[in-house]
Amino acid sequence: MINALLNSKILSPIEENIIATLAYFDLFSYPLNRGEIYLFLPVKCDMNVFNHSLNSLVNDRHIYRFEKFYSLKDDVYLVQRRIKGNKKAGELMQTAEKVCNALIKFPYVRGIGVSGSLSKNFADEESDIDLFIITAKNRLWIARTLMHALKKLAYIAGKQHYFCMNYYIDEQTLLIAEQNIYTATEIVTLIPLQGDIAFVDFFAVNAWSRQFLPNNIMRLSTAKPVSKCRLKRFIEGLLDNRFGNWLDDRLWHITAKRWSKKTAAKQRNIKGQVMVMKTGKHFAKPDPEDFQANLMSRYRLKMEGLLKEDQHSLAK
Repeated sequence: MINALLNSKILSPIEENIIATLAYFDLFSYPLNRGEIYLFLPVKCDMNVFNHSLNSLVNDRHIYRFEKFYSLKDDVYLVQRRIKGNKKAGELMQTAEKVCNALIKFPYVRGIGVSGSLSKNFADEESDIDLFIITAKNRLWIARTLMHALKKLAYIAGKQHYFCMNYYIDEQTLLIAEQNIYTATEIVTLIPLQGDIAFVDFFAVNAWSRQFLPNNIMRLSTAKPVSKCRLKRFIEGLLDNRFGNWLDDRLWHITAKRWSKKTAAKQRNIKGQVMVMKTGKHFAKPDPEDFQANLMSRYRLKMEGLLKEDQHSLAK
C-alpha cells in the first residue's frame, strides 16, 4: 500500500516508509523518536541507510525534528504534549501494576497486560487503564463476569477507569483474526504484567505481526509468573465439570444478548461513546463506532493526501 500511495521520484523506498510510520502515529498526535521510527517501520532496513534517509527527510522539510522527536507537522506543541503524557503514563503504570496484581487472582485468569494508549507510554487526565486479559479455555465468560462484578464496585468508588477490562481471549483461540498495521501495533506494544506462560504462547501464535513490523521485538520478560491462590484453585476445582461448561455458555449468551440491546439502542458510556462489544465463545472485545475500521480509513486517506502533496511538489 505504501509504495502505491507514495510512488514519488523524490523519495526513496525507505523514506516513503519513514513517512508512512510517522503518518500512522500522527493519527494519534504522537511524534516518535529515532528508535521508535525504526521499530515501527514496515520493512527491514540497514541502520546506516535508515539514519541517512531520516536526516534527508528533515533537511528537505518532508518531516520536522524537535530535539529527539520527529513529526509530520511543524508543531512543537505535539512534542510538549508527548513529554507530559509520557510522565503521566509512568505514574499511571504504577497503578496498573497494582490492579493487575489483584485481578490475576480471579478464577481462570491466566494473563493480564496493559494495552491502549498507556501501552504506548502515553496518558492524560482522562486516560483509562485498558487491560488485555487471557483466560483458561472455555472459561472466559465465568472469569469476565466475576471480574466485572468488581468493576461495578469500582464505579461506586469512582475508580472505574482503572478497570477497563476491554479485551478478553481464552487459551483456545489466542490468534488475533484481524491482521493489519493497527492490530500488529497493538500486539507489539502490549505490556504483559501477569502470566508469563500465557503471553509466551500468545506472542508465538501472533508472530504474523512481524510481517507488518519486522524490526519490532515483542516484550516477553515483563510478565510475572501466575502466583498460587488457594481460593482461585478451589473455585476452579468446583467448576471443572459439566456444570462449569453450562455456566460459561449461559453467561456468554446472557452477556451477548444484553450488549446487542445496548448496541441497537446506541447506548453511550460516560465519555459519550456509543457502546459496542463483539462477542464469541472465546473472545470479547469492544469496538466503539467501529474504531478499527475508521482508523484504517483515516490512515488510508492521510497517505493519499501525502501522495497528492508530493505530486504537487513534483509538478512545480
